[in-house]
Amino acid sequence: MANKYQVPRGTQDFLGETVSLWQKVETIIREECARYGYSEIRTPIFEHTEVFKTENDSSDMVTKEMYTFNMGDSSLTLRPEGTKGVIRSFVEHKMYGNPAELPQKLYYMGPMFRHERPQKGRYRQFHQFGIEAIGAKSPLLDVEAIALGYDISKKLGLKNIKILVNSLGDEESRNNYRNALREYFKPYLDELCEDCHRRYEQNPLRILDCKIDKDKECFKNAPSIKDYLNESSKEYFALVLKGLDDLGIPYEIDDHLVRGLDYYSNTVFEAVPVDATGQQAAVFAGGQYDGLVNYFGGGDLPGVGFGMGLERMINLAVEQNSLQAETRHSDVYVISLGNVSTYGLQITQMLRDAGYSVEMDYQGRSLKAQFKTSDRLNSKVIIIVGEDECGNKTAQVKDVANKTQETVEFARLSETVGNILKGNE
Repeated sequence: MANKYQVPRGTQDFLGETVSLWQKVETIIREECARYGYSEIRTPIFEHTEVFKTENDSSDMVTKEMYTFNMGDSSLTLRPEGTKGVIRSFVEHKMYGNPAELPQKLYYMGPMFRHERPQKGRYRQFHQFGIEAIGAKSPLLDVEAIALGYDISKKLGLKNIKILVNSLGDEESRNNYRNALREYFKPYLDELCEDCHRRYEQNPLRILDCKIDKDKECFKNAPSIKDYLNESSKEYFALVLKGLDDLGIPYEIDDHLVRGLDYYSNTVFEAVPVDATGQQAAVFAGGQYDGLVNYFGGGDLPGVGFGMGLERMINLAVEQNSLQAETRHSDVYVISLGNVSTYGLQITQMLRDAGYSVEMDYQGRSLKAQFKTSDRLNSKVIIIVGEDECGNKTAQVKDVANKTQETVEFARLSETVGNILKGNE
């Protein structure tokens, strides 16, 4: 039996220096989103189940992995992904009201929940950043979405990232392709897994995304979507590829890329390290969609977006040595000797109010122990106060880098600390 005082399987605590990695990544994401004109949206971590469980959805996320619970007459689900909650909010708040303000460009960041087998890079509570540009359909918007994800990858220092891209075409093209896949896989049904039998009926495109059967011989000769695209879909995709070429974003056309959710149309994409292998390689992925806004009652408005798994991005950046944790430090450490702790606290708070990071001893430890702590915190200035300093309203100020020390009046402490820090930059 699992220890009830440990984190549940598939979850994790973030401690110490690890938190600084997350803060760095979150800062980069917010800065890049601001440059691209995306505003943050924050939706609840649970929604009515119908938000995620749309009609005839064949994805594993909906059929197997959602955390759903009942409260009275309501069925609620912890959000397994970010897009549908954002679209629900977009429609509920009538963000489509002014056509001149479309597309609405939104981003989200926070925890998601899926009950799947925990493994490297996958957790039952995981964190995702994502964008949605809602209300306009354009190859340029698709390219911009890819460019934003690619720029964030570069700002994180990730090396050798390429974009896998494909077109699922418009509704007419997809219907023709679904019919071709049903016809092709019909003789092979006995070879396919139980999930693929369900996908065969609901959405045969999802068969191509199967993790169990993907290496079977019949998959190698499956029809390609490119042979079923109509002219308008071909033209749309050609403009997406031209945009990627013009921006110098490396890509590769993957004819069998369908993505794991059922609402995509036209452009779909995944970003992967060039040397990546296996199903868990994508660092961000998404595509264009046509029917989601209409499903929630907001009319026939398209959108495009992607999701980025933050655990996976951070792990990859650390593995490539492009992201390092910040070492804990303080500008100033205040050492108190004798019965003067309130005076030490007064100095500490005064310097904090002046904008400096300041730590102090709270336990009346020895001078040696307090110096060890100041070393561990990489303090640039050490302030020492004893009973004499307390009585005279002064302090001993030590410049650690230059190994100098002077007596300074309380009123001049902030100025003196500022000069030392500036001189040591």
